[in-house]
Amino acid sequence: MTTLTTFSNCRVCKDGELVDESFVVNSETGLLLKRGTYTGGEIIDLGEAIVAPGFIEIQTNGMLGFHFSNFNNADQYRNDLSKVQRYLPSTGVTSFYPTLSTVPGELYSKILPHLAERDTTPSTSSDGASILGAHVEGPFLQPTRHGAHDPAQFKTPVAPVSAASVYGEGLDAVKLATLAPELPGADSLITDLRRANVRVALGHSSATYDQGIHALRLGATGLTHVFNCMNPLHHRAPGLAGLMTVPDGVNSLNAPFFGFIADGVHLHSAAATMAFRANPQRAILVTDSTELAGVPDGTYSGNPWLPKSQTKIGIRVVIEGTDTLIGSCSTMDECVKNLVNWSGCSLANAVRCATQNPADFMGLSDRGRIEEGLRADFTVLSDSGEILQTWIAGHKVWEKEQ
Repeated sequence: MTTLTTFSNCRVCKDGELVDESFVVNSETGLLLKRGTYTGGEIIDLGEAIVAPGFIEIQTNGMLGFHFSNFNNADQYRNDLSKVQRYLPSTGVTSFYPTLSTVPGELYSKILPHLAERDTTPSTSSDGASILGAHVEGPFLQPTRHGAHDPAQFKTPVAPVSAASVYGEGLDAVKLATLAPELPGADSLITDLRRANVRVALGHSSATYDQGIHALRLGATGLTHVFNCMNPLHHRAPGLAGLMTVPDGVNSLNAPFFGFIADGVHLHSAAATMAFRANPQRAILVTDSTELAGVPDGTYSGNPWLPKSQTKIGIRVVIEGTDTLIGSCSTMDECVKNLVNWSGCSLANAVRCATQNPADFMGLSDRGRIEEGLRADFTVLSDSGEILQTWIAGHKVWEKEQ
């Protein structure tokens, strides 16, 4: 059986542009090869379809009835997580950072080891999307900007409280942490997390613009679901949202990356367009999905850390009887299509916000682009952005039914 496959008659998303280009995949190594260097093997004609790198999700709280903060026992947790991994390729996602919202301290050491980085390989491609490590959204958040989190579980990072004391042995699994930079002790927390090679994003915060600038100088590099759970953008007090306009390399600052939820519920289409246009090379699409993503509409009981019932109508989920949003039920492919329709950008530019930009934010050099030597994680799209096929480590793991 040949291990080389040439994909021809396709347009490849590269740096926000569509390029007419063939590429070669080695299914044994799961890597992309340089076109023209190899002969033989299978040839797949993609019929002028669009090829995008596999989508990378940096903020999802769960789906299919499973919330990543809900831990009953290790076996059930592993099984539920596996279902999510197998489901995500149908939305174009090939890698993700499971997001753990604020939970009681003793649960971090139980849950986080299950979210440790483990890549899908050619021999395990049927397992679905790779887990790249955990995104911890809490407990170092601003109580006045708690959103759907339980503020009773929040902590202030003042000694003896620290990232190590809260996350315990699970700290090794953490790759991204969201925190409020105005909290007492936040400066040391940012420094400690960066020393542990954890990316820091600012969110669930009432911080001013200047406090945000200070956090960037300390090593923070991102904003979590910009506009949501932070001070509103105001022309005299821009808050954290104003950091989207920081130019790269000016005043010894790097422009931060910023996640935004292009679902039409968390953000109006004009706000999502504003975020994208502020810096298309730093904008990152996120779903912020909850356990109700992928389940029928209705009212459901909460999870242990959100004891109130939740009502789902379409992609909108709120605490029953209120307008308090609880994450989203959008999928990444829907967010990509929304951004195209709302902003007028090209599909390739929207794809960049779900691939290259999150890879750059998280320092991933092995994925996020269609280039020689990188992982053969990619999705095949129609001109309208519909997912037709998804490939992980050089193997097709999902295809739309004809």
